[in-house]
Amino acid sequence: MADRLTPEQRRLNMRRVRAKDTKPEMTVRHLLHDQGFRYRLHRRDLPGRPDIVLPRWRAVVFVHGCFWHGHGCSLFRLPATRTEFWSAKIEGNRRRDAAAVAALEAAGWRSLWVWECALRGKNRLTATEVSGAMVAFIRGDVRFTQLMEQGIAGV
Repeated sequence: MADRLTPEQRRLNMRRVRAKDTKPEMTVRHLLHDQGFRYRLHRRDLPGRPDIVLPRWRAVVFVHGCFWHGHGCSLFRLPATRTEFWSAKIEGNRRRDAAAVAALEAAGWRSLWVWECALRGKNRLTATEVSGAMVAFIRGDVRFTQLMEQGIAGV
């Protein structure tokens, strides 16, 4: 199937995709702030440049878009055009994520992934559920498998 947009229109759309201050990231930041957590943003000295860093708790939060990080949910669909390019791009993002989490873990940091689908879409969680899961992880009260059941992943 051919792309319905011209190359110039597609380029313009792709240039508008942000890496920082996305709507899901802002939602997570507001939820954490409402719970009384103070954090730093996008620390360059940490592997993977986490979206949110909680130094007091030695925890970081990555807010992942389901498309860009290849989450197997209803929000992810591989484009029909340039399939090889997109599958390689998404697989590279996954490898980079895994390397960043491993490096953070080796440095004594705990990582939490909040997926876009946990915040929006037909299977989204309530703000209370997301907030509760994040707080429990940050404080060390919950394990990875419990977060996976809620649609949020922690390592």
